[in-house]
Amino acid sequence: MENKGKAGNFFKGVKAEMRKVIWPSKKDLINYTLVVIGISVAVAALVYLIDVGIGAVVKQFIK
Repeated sequence: MENKGKAGNFFKGVKAEMRKVIWPSKKDLINYTLVVIGISVAVAALVYLIDVGIGAVVKQFIK
């Protein structure tokens, strides 16, 4: 019985906190998504270039 009261209090707290959330508008959500995709592509390109560069250096040492 004691656990039921704790679970009930937990979900009441979750409900109260969800009322405080300020959800982004559709425009903001699209902008944030595009920023995340852009940064992800930029980081992937940077990692690729570093990988190619290190691979070229290693090939020079192997020869």
